[in-house]
Amino acid sequence: MKIKDLKIYVLKSALAEPFAFSQGWVHQRSATLVEIITDEGITGWGESFAQGLEPPEISAAVIDHALRPIVIGANPLDVEVLWHSMYHQTRDYGRKGSVIAGISAVDIALWDIVGKTFNVPIWRLLGGRFRDQVQPYATGFYRIHGKGEAGRLAEEALQHYEAGFSMMKIKLGFGVDDDIHCMTAIGKAIQGKSIRLMIDTNHAYGRADALRLGRALEEHDLLWYEEPVVPEDIGGYVEMREKLSMPIAGGENEHTIYGFRDLLSAGAVDIAQPDIGSCGGISAARHIIALAQSMGVRVNPHVWGSAVAQAASLHVIAAVPVAHHSIFASDPVLEYDRSSHPFRKDLVAEPLTLSNGWIPIQDKPGLGIEINREIIARYNTR
Repeated sequence: MKIKDLKIYVLKSALAEPFAFSQGWVHQRSATLVEIITDEGITGWGESFAQGLEPPEISAAVIDHALRPIVIGANPLDVEVLWHSMYHQTRDYGRKGSVIAGISAVDIALWDIVGKTFNVPIWRLLGGRFRDQVQPYATGFYRIHGKGEAGRLAEEALQHYEAGFSMMKIKLGFGVDDDIHCMTAIGKAIQGKSIRLMIDTNHAYGRADALRLGRALEEHDLLWYEEPVVPEDIGGYVEMREKLSMPIAGGENEHTIYGFRDLLSAGAVDIAQPDIGSCGGISAARHIIALAQSMGVRVNPHVWGSAVAQAASLHVIAAVPVAHHSIFASDPVLEYDRSSHPFRKDLVAEPLTLSNGWIPIQDKPGLGIEINREIIARYNTR
């Protein structure tokens, strides 16, 4: 089998109501997708995660100009060989960021092809599944105006709860005092309900403010505190772990086993969060999981992409071993962004849905998704 073509799609959809996280305002949802086509008619889909406010055209250019020549004519079943070929031939100008996101998309598509070739789901290729269902947590609590939205965010928490979510991640980073006010309102709204919270500041603060916020929120018994400082400040992560009681999480802006080696060997996080569409794909996730497992660090993938990235993350989560074995061990959970995103619900024939608060792991070959080409045609800008 040979790869005969690679198609790139840059999808964009303007938001009727822009929203903000700590790093800026989101005016559109976007996705960079690849479709790899083989000479035997088997195709695979992958996605590059457009991190933060990243233009999706960046990783599309990487795929088109740097990666396409490497994979065209290759055997798509040589997934590990192709991953290293792509990495080595781009390392002088890559190693992190959009280049690795481009590799991620190609790698995910290759795994999709392998699964379809052997008629097995990707989690089977990864060695089997440790769980047949995954509990999702609701990501949301974005701002519409900026500060002073505590009341609206408290109402949003109740909406997530009524939709079946018992875990929620609160987006903070809009000033420590405003963050505390919002968390107080949310805490009061959910009092008496079986709900666990995480927080994510998207590295809005320096060490002093990150520490002040963490100490103020210790009463909420948080599942984790995500990206308390900028990804470059590994020492800041270490300090947060040393001085705060809640688990510290990070890694969505880290890449490959090489980046996670530095993060984990420093003792920077309790929970590593590689994004499958950004860290180097499913192959890189395997490397990172093995490294984290050897160091006793939990792995909980980050996902904010389309239905393609969701599917890839679900397969990886199914195959992640628990870091600390016990009969009541903590299993990884699936990030389920509840904000407006047409490339999540409408892009595939069967979008993820909750069943009694859980999402089942599917048995379909490859990623197990069927792409709606009408959505591709409608939103493709390339």
